[in-house]
Amino acid sequence: MSHGRFLPPDYTRGDETTVGGYAAVHSRAAALEGKDGLSYSLELLTDDTGDPARPVGAYLVFLQWRRMGEQGIDGHLESDFLAYAPTAAEAIALAGATPLSECQRLLDALVAARDGDRGRRWFDVMREEDGA
Repeated sequence: MSHGRFLPPDYTRGDETTVGGYAAVHSRAAALEGKDGLSYSLELLTDDTGDPARPVGAYLVFLQWRRMGEQGIDGHLESDFLAYAPTAAEAIALAGATPLSECQRLLDALVAARDGDRGRRWFDVMREEDGA
């Protein structure tokens, strides 16, 4: 088992209120809580678009962490393209400026699309099933 170590934030490396800035300042990916009550880490990825005018698109992957048992990833959600550019590095830089508040809105919309808009968190559902 690998243990993390504390690295103090370096605020000279970027704006921690954006996806890319947070990763630069804290030397780790940002994490958000979904409307389902689960934890998600954010990762920026790129893919070819098939469009010669904007060949590379950058998008967010929200990695859903397992809530019980051994630590690990249980699933993921993907956003639409957030930025387009001629190269992957440029697309990542553009999408990296996305505010974390917008990432939260995107995550909540993706969770709602996946689960419906029940508005219940996993622990509320468990409580109801137990008759509490």
